[in-house]
Amino acid sequence: MSKRLEDVAEFAGVSVATVRRALNGSSTVAPPTRERVLRALDVFGLPRPAAADGERGPLIGVVVPDLRNPVFPAFAEAIAGRLNKRGLIPVLCTRTSDGVSEANYIQMLLEQSIGGIVFIGSSYADAGPEQGKALKDRRVPIVLVNPADVNDEAVRISADDGDAVTQSLTYLTAVGHERIGLLVGPDGHAPSVRKMAAFADFWRARGVRAADRMPLVGHALFSLEGGAATTGDLLRQGVTAIVCGSDELALGAIRGVRRAGLDVPHDVSVIGFDDSMLMVAVDPPLTTSRQPVARMADAAVDALVRQMQGQSTALAVTQFQTQLILRGSTSAARPRGSR
Repeated sequence: MSKRLEDVAEFAGVSVATVRRALNGSSTVAPPTRERVLRALDVFGLPRPAAADGERGPLIGVVVPDLRNPVFPAFAEAIAGRLNKRGLIPVLCTRTSDGVSEANYIQMLLEQSIGGIVFIGSSYADAGPEQGKALKDRRVPIVLVNPADVNDEAVRISADDGDAVTQSLTYLTAVGHERIGLLVGPDGHAPSVRKMAAFADFWRARGVRAADRMPLVGHALFSLEGGAATTGDLLRQGVTAIVCGSDELALGAIRGVRRAGLDVPHDVSVIGFDDSMLMVAVDPPLTTSRQPVARMADAAVDALVRQMQGQSTALAVTQFQTQLILRGSTSAARPRGSR
């Protein structure tokens, strides 16, 4: 048997001692390592220990609301790569046009021996009430990345939405803009709420009354048309710059400015949020707040694996500072109509 254990250890790329600990169900062996040992047993025709039958497998659900917003695929790709490096298998779960929802995928994952779930831009609420309860009851390891609502009972990895707005407003006021709009998502969308709070704090500190700043806040669905329609309302308030809650909304804002017969950035400056792929190539190249996708993905996978290993993990929000990337969609303020 000792010779066989040596073969298993060599095939799995671990020590014989690690193989013994894995077979004995030791909590010191990481799930991906244990899975490699169990697969090696299969290769050599050796029986798996009975205790392994109920263990969680290496499947990890990666749940995103859709793939149209470029930042979601960016996060999914970054997280999937990091899961693969740890011997875990990502399973992409996204809402489809033919009616397959996140809840459908969660139900399928629950029928498997899943190791955990990473929600990107969504949360327990998107899993459906029954599936969400099952996830909690089974204590499935979960990490939320930029969740759309408040989830105090989960590990959360988020961009610092408030600081991003403050950076944008600081830059725009420094180049002469005084009437600046904020274009964010629907009421109750948690990142939008944080952006609105920072917007209010910035102007309150400068003595601007709530009655004067609130008409400069617009809400829209996260889409080009949603951004364009709400931009029309902001333009009627006389804004010369708009800070947006996503790159998609920012591109919609540019469309709305052009529909009004105005120019970006000559008449209206526009700032996005995410720094999605190709924002450097749009017309004009988009000034935007860049999310540190790689570092956030590292933190998300680390938090998930710690939970899978049974380590205590604080149920708190870890925020990551964004970086304002200046491009061609912003400029110094000019009197409206000047050329």
